[in-house]
Amino acid sequence: MSKYDPLWQYLQIDRHDTVRLTFEEIKSILGFDIDHSFLTYKKEAVQFGYQVGKISLKEKHITFNKLQ
Repeated sequence: MSKYDPLWQYLQIDRHDTVRLTFEEIKSILGFDIDHSFLTYKKEAVQFGYQVGKISLKEKHITFNKLQ
């Protein structure tokens, strides 16, 4: 079980082809701020049908794309 499982499960429930979440929205889902470890864990999204797209540090959001 990963500390990011609540985020991956949220994406599964959402079911949109593209999901853009702000860092604050992600914090609300997870209960903690994302940090550099997210880069290691982002590959887990594939198991839940998504891949991590653009990570914008400037605009503070992450785009997730549903796998076809």
